[in-house]
Amino acid sequence: MGAGKTTIGRQLAKKLSVSFYDCDHEIEKRTGVEIALIFEIEGEEGFRRRETKVLNELSQMNNIVLSTGGGAVTRAENRKTLKNNGYIVYLKSSPEILFRRTADDKNRPLIQTDNRLNQIRKILTEREPIYIEMADQIIDSEKKSSKQIIQKILEQTNNENN
Repeated sequence: MGAGKTTIGRQLAKKLSVSFYDCDHEIEKRTGVEIALIFEIEGEEGFRRRETKVLNELSQMNNIVLSTGGGAVTRAENRKTLKNNGYIVYLKSSPEILFRRTADDKNRPLIQTDNRLNQIRKILTEREPIYIEMADQIIDSEKKSSKQIIQKILEQTNNENN
């Protein structure tokens, strides 16, 4: 949350002249409601079921850039789908930076607590080993501009394709 997945993904897709999809936005578009309401009504498990369905559909598309929610990797079937169908970039940021970037965001149900920073730390502690294991490329997104991050992604993918 707040690492820059949507921003970087959108700009990368434009640079590559391919379509961009944000899994969370697709869920909202298909349901007609915000993620926060899905969490409120169906809980995290209900949301994760919807996320898996959308992720399965989107991952079958060719030549796209896909941004997933940070929790998508918590389900083994999602990890398998992502690994088998794409190149995975982990945009790494510290809990403090993520806290600052999400400070005014009321649409992230998992961090709507009295102590958002501790909640971000807890989530990152649980998920970061999975992010690292899954990643084809890890980029520190704290001190780099969007342009620099995109350049690093393109350099790495070009090296792997040659």
